[in-house]
Amino acid sequence: MRITITGASGLIGTKLATTLRERGDEVTTLSLRRDGARPDALAGRDAVVHLAGEPVAQRWSDDAKRRILESREQGTRELVQAMTTADPPPQALISASAVGYYGPRGDERVTEDTPPGTGFLADVCRRWEHEANQAPAGRVVTVRTGVVLDRDGGALSKMLLPFKLGAGGPVAGGRQYMPWIHADDVVGIYLAAIDGDWRGPVNATAPEPVTNATFSKALGRALRRPAIAPIPGAALRVLYGDMAEIVTTGQRVVPQRTLELGYRFTYEDLDQALRGALASKA
Repeated sequence: MRITITGASGLIGTKLATTLRERGDEVTTLSLRRDGARPDALAGRDAVVHLAGEPVAQRWSDDAKRRILESREQGTRELVQAMTTADPPPQALISASAVGYYGPRGDERVTEDTPPGTGFLADVCRRWEHEANQAPAGRVVTVRTGVVLDRDGGALSKMLLPFKLGAGGPVAGGRQYMPWIHADDVVGIYLAAIDGDWRGPVNATAPEPVTNATFSKALGRALRRPAIAPIPGAALRVLYGDMAEIVTTGQRVVPQRTLELGYRFTYEDLDQALRGALASKA
């Protein structure tokens, strides 16, 4: 197959491109920031995987919020416009999204059928997906990804130091849910979306989300360190501003459609996933 990836230098893009090439696919990359959305780079592709976007994990100043939104809404719009003029247009668009689409949900069980929530991230994801769904491709899939476990990137890599120092623990009381997923399963879901007849939104989260407190204990076990130092939500808000809502609130997201479409997770158990993630190599 012929695949073009945007955002290919990120954690998932790097792993996905490597896996596709290892199985014999023709993979090209496209930097929207450097090269723009070029129709000639998209013509005749079996699928375009759209992963590009300004990092969310930063302090949310007004300028940062603008960059986060524009990189996803305007960037996706420009990509879709280029797909429209490509001759022939790509057959599928597999676009990244995030569980932030659902907004804070407490203990509510959240599936792909749950409507969008409220808040900055929910608005970003809703507008991001709206642009992707304008694509002329025969298939559009939006992959709503949770907290990615990989020691070389994503949320887990940022948690390791305090836990290794024995200063890790539950955040903001620890009752909020964390819809986690191992990086290998994120890649697996993208591969399944490329290869299969998938359409619409799919949740890239493990079948059993856990609370922040449960996750903290599991990470402590994996690192053989105590995980009892509570981290107040107020402290995170001082450090990160509004961005702290990512970890102080949560969603009990389950991959209902992903499972119905036939995907089988490599890592369903959190302890197994953490051991695998901490043993992984860049």
